[in-house]
Amino acid sequence: MTDRQIDYSDNPPLDASFFREAVLWAGPKKQVTLRLDAEVLSFFRRQGKGYQTTINAVLRRYVDERKRRAPV
Repeated sequence: MTDRQIDYSDNPPLDASFFREAVLWAGPKKQVTLRLDAEVLSFFRRQGKGYQTTINAVLRRYVDERKRRAPV
């Protein structure tokens, strides 16, 4: 199948909000040992497969927000 034969009609439009909210790959991750409250860990584990990636995404948003608010 060539590129011209692919039907893209059901793809959503990639507007400015898509790119504004896109998550940029920060590069390879490092394995660490981290102590979390049992309730916090339980909550994320209940989310299912990929819960560690979700924890990383939450922490990434926190870091980005703190950097954004930091005085210049």
